[in-house]
Amino acid sequence: MAKKAPRRTAERILEAALALFNRYGEPNVSTTAISAELGISPGNLYYHYPAKDELVNALFERYEQALESLLAAGGEVEDVEDAWFFMHTLFERVWQYRFLYRDLNHLLSRNRLLETRLKLLLQHKTQALQAMLHSMRRQALHMDSQDVEATATSMTVLLTYWLSFEYVCDPRHALEPDNAQAALLRGAHHVLGLLGPHLAPQQREHLQGLVGAYAPRAT
Repeated sequence: MAKKAPRRTAERILEAALALFNRYGEPNVSTTAISAELGISPGNLYYHYPAKDELVNALFERYEQALESLLAAGGEVEDVEDAWFFMHTLFERVWQYRFLYRDLNHLLSRNRLLETRLKLLLQHKTQALQAMLHSMRRQALHMDSQDVEATATSMTVLLTYWLSFEYVCDPRHALEPDNAQAALLRGAHHVLGLLGPHLAPQQREHLQGLVGAYAPRAT
C-alpha cells in the first residue's frame, strides 16, 4: 500500500497558524510561536510567508473560498427549515475562521488588502441574504420588498459581530472549541429571529420547533 505524501510545509504552516490564531487571537501569536509549534526554523516559515499579514491573507482567501458555494445557494432557500440549515452552516464557516472576527478592528487597522476584501465579502453576504429573503417570500415570508434590504443588512451585522458578543459575555471560554455548537445555535436562532414577525404562522411554529429541538439553550 502506497504511503500518503507528506503535507507540504506551506499547508502545515497555515493549519498551525489558524489553530493558534483561533485559540489565542492573532495579535498574541508570533511567527516564532508558529514555527515552534511546527518544529521548524523561523527561516523556513519566512521562506513561505515572509510576513504575518501574508498568513492572514492566505487564511482569509481560504475563508472566501469556503463561503463561495454556500452564499451562491442563498436564493435556493425556500422555507424556515432551509433557512435554519443555511444559517447554521454559515455560522460554522465563521467559527472555523473566528480569529478574523475576534480581532476584526485590529486586523483591519493595519491590513489594507484585508480591509478591501472583507468589505466585498460583507456585500456578498448581504446579497446572499437578500436572495434568501426574496426566495422565502414565495411561500414562507410576508415581507415587503423594501424591507428585504434592511433586514438582510441587519442579519449581516449579527453574523459579523455575534462571536464578538459571545466573547464579551464570557471572554475565558466563549471561543473555545467545546462551546462551538451552543454559540452557533444561539447565533442562528437570533439571526432568524429577525424574521419572526414576518413568517407565516406555520413557519413561525416550525422555527420555534427547530429551536427547541436543536438549540434548547439558544435564548
